[in-house]
Amino acid sequence: MTIADLVIENVNLYSEGGIIHSGVAVKDGKIVVIAADRYLPPARNVIDGKGQHLLPGGIDPHVHFRDPGKTERETFQTGTMAAAAGGVTTICEHPISMPPPYSPELLKRRIAVASQQSVVDFAFFGAAGADKLEEIPRISREEMIAFKTFFHKPPEGREEEFAGLTMANDAKIYEGFCAIAKTGKILAIHAENDDIIAEQIKKLRKAGKVTGIHHAESRPPISEVEAVAKVLCIAAETGTRVQLCHISTGAAAELVKKAKQRGQEVYLETCPHYLLANESALEKLGPFAKCNPPLRKQEIVDDLWRYVQDGTVDLIGSDHGPFLPSEKEIGYQDIFTAPAGFPGIDLRLPLLLNAMKSGKITLKRIIELICTNPAKTYGLYPQKGAIRIGADADFVMVDLERAFVVDRQKGYSRSADTARLYDGLLLYGLPTMTIVRGRVVMRNGIVAAEDAGWGQLVTVSK
Repeated sequence: MTIADLVIENVNLYSEGGIIHSGVAVKDGKIVVIAADRYLPPARNVIDGKGQHLLPGGIDPHVHFRDPGKTERETFQTGTMAAAAGGVTTICEHPISMPPPYSPELLKRRIAVASQQSVVDFAFFGAAGADKLEEIPRISREEMIAFKTFFHKPPEGREEEFAGLTMANDAKIYEGFCAIAKTGKILAIHAENDDIIAEQIKKLRKAGKVTGIHHAESRPPISEVEAVAKVLCIAAETGTRVQLCHISTGAAAELVKKAKQRGQEVYLETCPHYLLANESALEKLGPFAKCNPPLRKQEIVDDLWRYVQDGTVDLIGSDHGPFLPSEKEIGYQDIFTAPAGFPGIDLRLPLLLNAMKSGKITLKRIIELICTNPAKTYGLYPQKGAIRIGADADFVMVDLERAFVVDRQKGYSRSADTARLYDGLLLYGLPTMTIVRGRVVMRNGIVAAEDAGWGQLVTVSK
């Protein structure tokens, strides 16, 4: 009889057919058996799940680790340790680094760094910029899952971080979309109208309105809605497959919904903070609640939930954005000088499980949004995204009834001290174990540094 490497028994297992009280066996990093406990094979290591839920490992489709170039903010080791703590077994790294990976050579450098440090598996977005159009066909043949671009000029002082990563006007956007369309890859877009925003910031500064709440005023919903409409129009004309990142308004989601109904290939992502926080956090936390797009009014938050519930939203990413406290604190004098973003990769699953407890979302929908849909969108399925025979043995075990208080001081991110949005919040639903290709990398909140290097590159399934 074949001896498995690992058996997990006595769990409520979330299979593609639903929840079953059963167990799973793992051999050579793959799922080989899903069966009632009495039918599981002998194993070198047996874990008693004690009736907890065993879910597919999470795939975070939107993270920024800044490594290499800004390792004081985050490294692949610290970022993936935070991922493991939150039940994430695969991260999709977006291309802000120094410089961004707009060429095969730069992408290979990032892969090499991640391979040495990552606790969990990883995939990469390539940078797509109008100033580096000649690199797009070259990098598209490398081991990457999608492209990413921004609709603005490089932010002042961060030019090196955004080289080869922006399309700053409509002409450049059209050229960039045409180039991406020829590769067949998805283009992920930070869709905001930079002209509207720049003018609003200018007016607010002139009036002396530079506190936290004025960040939200500087980026009104129309700045997102107009940019999304532009994306859909140009993508339809050029045949570009597109993904809208971190959508914050129901009005933008409605445009995507209608485009899908017309048969356009477009994917929509939002983030927990656009569903579970509102602009009042900017008044309380100032720069530590600053993100782009900004947190919205509660009625906009409530409206966005409708598109999560009706299936329009495809993905929920954390948009994990680490910065140093000193970089954030300058925003107390002028909110527009502080960088946008905050850590959150370790809280994406607990926040959604807590929302499930309050009736906002079902477990089935959570699994679609953070596991199966990301895998299918980026061509990682069936290797990733589901508990099924032959798939990678990526799991997160959760205690749905266990309460805990968010404590940013316990976070693994190098920028954990800036993770203040949910600090002190009581949540129900605790990840207790994370397993990557059959290896336990988190147990009861503890992630071992010696697991650095276990993570592997994943790319589009052939």
